[in-house]
This record gives sequence, C-alpha cells and structure tokens, in this order.
Amino acid sequence: MSGESEERPAGSGNLAYEQARLAYSIIQALLEHTRVTQDLVALMAAALGDETQEALVNTPHWAAYMDSRRVLEQTRKDVETFAQVWTRLAEELDPPSRPPE
Repeated sequence: MSGESEERPAGSGNLAYEQARLAYSIIQALLEHTRVTQDLVALMAAALGDETQEALVNTPHWAAYMDSRRVLEQTRKDVETFAQVWTRLAEELDPPSRPPE
C-alpha cells in the first residue's frame, strides 16, 4: 500500500474497510522505517573496528536489538497475514460485479 486513495461505497462495511486500510498502511510504514534503521545500525557496526564491534555486541543493548529483530521478522509475517485477511474482507464487502448474462 503506497498511500493511494481508494473510494469505497458508503455502507456499514466502509468504516471497517477504512480502519483496516489505515492500520495496514501505518504498520507497513513502521516496518519499512525499522528495516531502514536496521540497515543503518548494521552499516555503523561494520564501520567500527573489530575490538569496538566485539565490545558492542556483548552489551545488553545489542542483545535487546537482536531480540527485537527476531520479533520483527514474525511481525512481518503477521502483517502479510493481515493483508490477506484485509484483501478478503474488501472482496466480501465489494465483490466484483458480474457482467450481465
């Protein structure tokens, strides 16, 4: 989802659809920011000398960072599942129209 605006017909499912679309957009933006931040941390760690890098990775802060990365990998899978559910919901609320017979 790249911020595009989709018009949905008014109805009881419209609010749920809009809430799901907004939640998905927010989650995707946060995950992308986190990915960019992880890349920056990795680049900065690589720029350190071996001795400094070894001292860094032996801190509780680094352990917490690595734990957070593992959780985010699962979160990314959860967002993909959410997107699939969201897509099914959208199709149920607004099924494609059939051509007249």
